Amino acid sequence: MDLYEELVRLRRLGQKCALATIVQVRGSIPSYESAKLLVREDGSMAGTIGGGCVEAEVWNAAREVIETERPKHLTFNLGQDAAYDNGLICGGQLDVFVEPVVPQPRAFIFGAGHISKSLSKVLTLAGFGTTVVDDREAFANRERFPEADEVLAGEYEEIFPKLPVHEGSYLVIVTRGHRDDMRVLKWAVGTEARYIAMIGSKRKVLNVVRELEKEGIPREKFERIFAPMGLEIGAISPEEIAISVAAEMIAMRRNAESNWRSLAKSVFVDEVPRAARTQ
Repeated sequence: MDLYEELVRLRRLGQKCALATIVQVRGSIPSYESAKLLVREDGSMAGTIGGGCVEAEVWNAAREVIETERPKHLTFNLGQDAAYDNGLICGGQLDVFVEPVVPQPRAFIFGAGHISKSLSKVLTLAGFGTTVVDDREAFANRERFPEADEVLAGEYEEIFPKLPVHEGSYLVIVTRGHRDDMRVLKWAVGTEARYIAMIGSKRKVLNVVRELEKEGIPREKFERIFAPMGLEIGAISPEEIAISVAAEMIAMRRNAESNWRSLAKSVFVDEVPRAARTQ
């Protein structure tokens, strides 16, 4: 198996993995410098760095790297380890670098108005792949969104099944009205997206949620929504709002829990009056 082709395949599927490479060798080892081992998110492997206890330790490290998305550097002295599958004590030393390989974060922006136009540009600069969706061809087109990876025009319910949304996806709802927001949110809360945000005041969001609850969607489905969306930086203009939303998404992407957890604005946090939360 070509490990590089497998890396590309996994990234396209939105799956994380870790690549372990022997980066330095001193003395004799049962492998060679530059040998590689690929560990997938489900724990399966491709390639090898020599087998035995070293490979087992590297596998454990790779699982941690996938979880944390942070690389690790490991050093092994084989003179102290006789447990290789082939029974050899080679007496050498080797350094292994284990790096995370994560898919490009994908942002799906629903609505193609002024905020979306700025948000697509900011997210592209921040390393996100962007897809813009709107039911109006006059707004969802290449002239307005030249930097986006994809611009889709059509009825939302027809486009939803075509979108490759997974646990590494980011959904931003900024349509032209409450009804369209509701249509998108109803679908969004049923996905595994890592981030779901919707524009509007807390009162507006609560009203949308209540309407969807009447349709039988349980309240807990809405507890992970970031609404009002974006970090609270006093943003007013479309450009400022785009920056605040992008910052919130970056915090999620980088697992900056100490930052985004304290700033997350669920529609059900304590500052919402109890009467409003229980109606």
